[in-house]
Amino acid sequence: MQIVGTILVILVILIVLYTALSCVRIVPQAHAYVIERLGAYNGTWSVGLHFKVPFIDRVAKRVLLKEQVVDFAPQPVITKDNVTMRIDTVVYYQITDPKLYAYGVDNPIMAIENLTATTLRNIIGDLELDATLTSRETINTKMRATLDVATDPWGIKVNRVELKNIIPPTEIQNAMEKQMKAERERREAILRAEGEKKSSVLRAEGHKESMILEAEAEKEAAILRAEAQKEATIREAEGQAEAILKVQQATAAGLKAIKDAGADDAVIKLKSLEAFAAAADGQATKIIIPSEIQNMAGVIGALKEVAVTDDVTKNK
Repeated sequence: MQIVGTILVILVILIVLYTALSCVRIVPQAHAYVIERLGAYNGTWSVGLHFKVPFIDRVAKRVLLKEQVVDFAPQPVITKDNVTMRIDTVVYYQITDPKLYAYGVDNPIMAIENLTATTLRNIIGDLELDATLTSRETINTKMRATLDVATDPWGIKVNRVELKNIIPPTEIQNAMEKQMKAERERREAILRAEGEKKSSVLRAEGHKESMILEAEAEKEAAILRAEAQKEATIREAEGQAEAILKVQQATAAGLKAIKDAGADDAVIKLKSLEAFAAAADGQATKIIIPSEIQNMAGVIGALKEVAVTDDVTKNK
């Protein structure tokens, strides 16, 4: 009996220790515990060490306060122009009130999924196919605003909503591919035409610049030739003037020498005859003989006749 009593005491002590330890709870970071007492909400435990009353208090729900991501399966939607497509969405949400999250809705994730599907159908129903494909940011913004308002009573805040994939029907995809191919071919033709146009313009501008450069080169060459000819003419005129000046200087020097030598009228007349003879040897066809030279010529002729008569008389 004593052994049985000892065993019972040990069991009671173990039970008490287990119960005491089970009443100690440590709430980790970014978590919250919803506590119920006798089935009713009693409070929310935040991060740290907590104690609960045995057999009366219990942890009703453990809530994760981090931002969470849920990827929903593609949902069939119909556009304004009656095109059925499938769209799958990704929702980023965060629990802001553990009490509302625990008691506001039975299955929060299913509720968000269904709410996302209905909201997406309402938004896509007002858009045509092309607008749906090009308005993802607008759709994301509208869905986030609608879901954020709808999930407030559940203690959930929707931070972002993204359209992950938009999957149109196969025939629409084929038509879109043909349209994209035609658009690429059109752009290619436009780019080719613009390239040929630019090339033609560049060639024309190059030819124009070449013609301008050639004209400028010819102009500069003509100017240089005219300047060279002008310089040659000036040099020739200067040479002729210098030659005339030298002739005049030589004539003046000769006259001065004759004057200094005391030449008489006979010598001067003789020099005149020599100049007349030099002029006669030239190419002039008409020569004007001064009267003084004519008289001198007569005198010389008479002297010549006298000389001839004397020679004849001597020979006889």
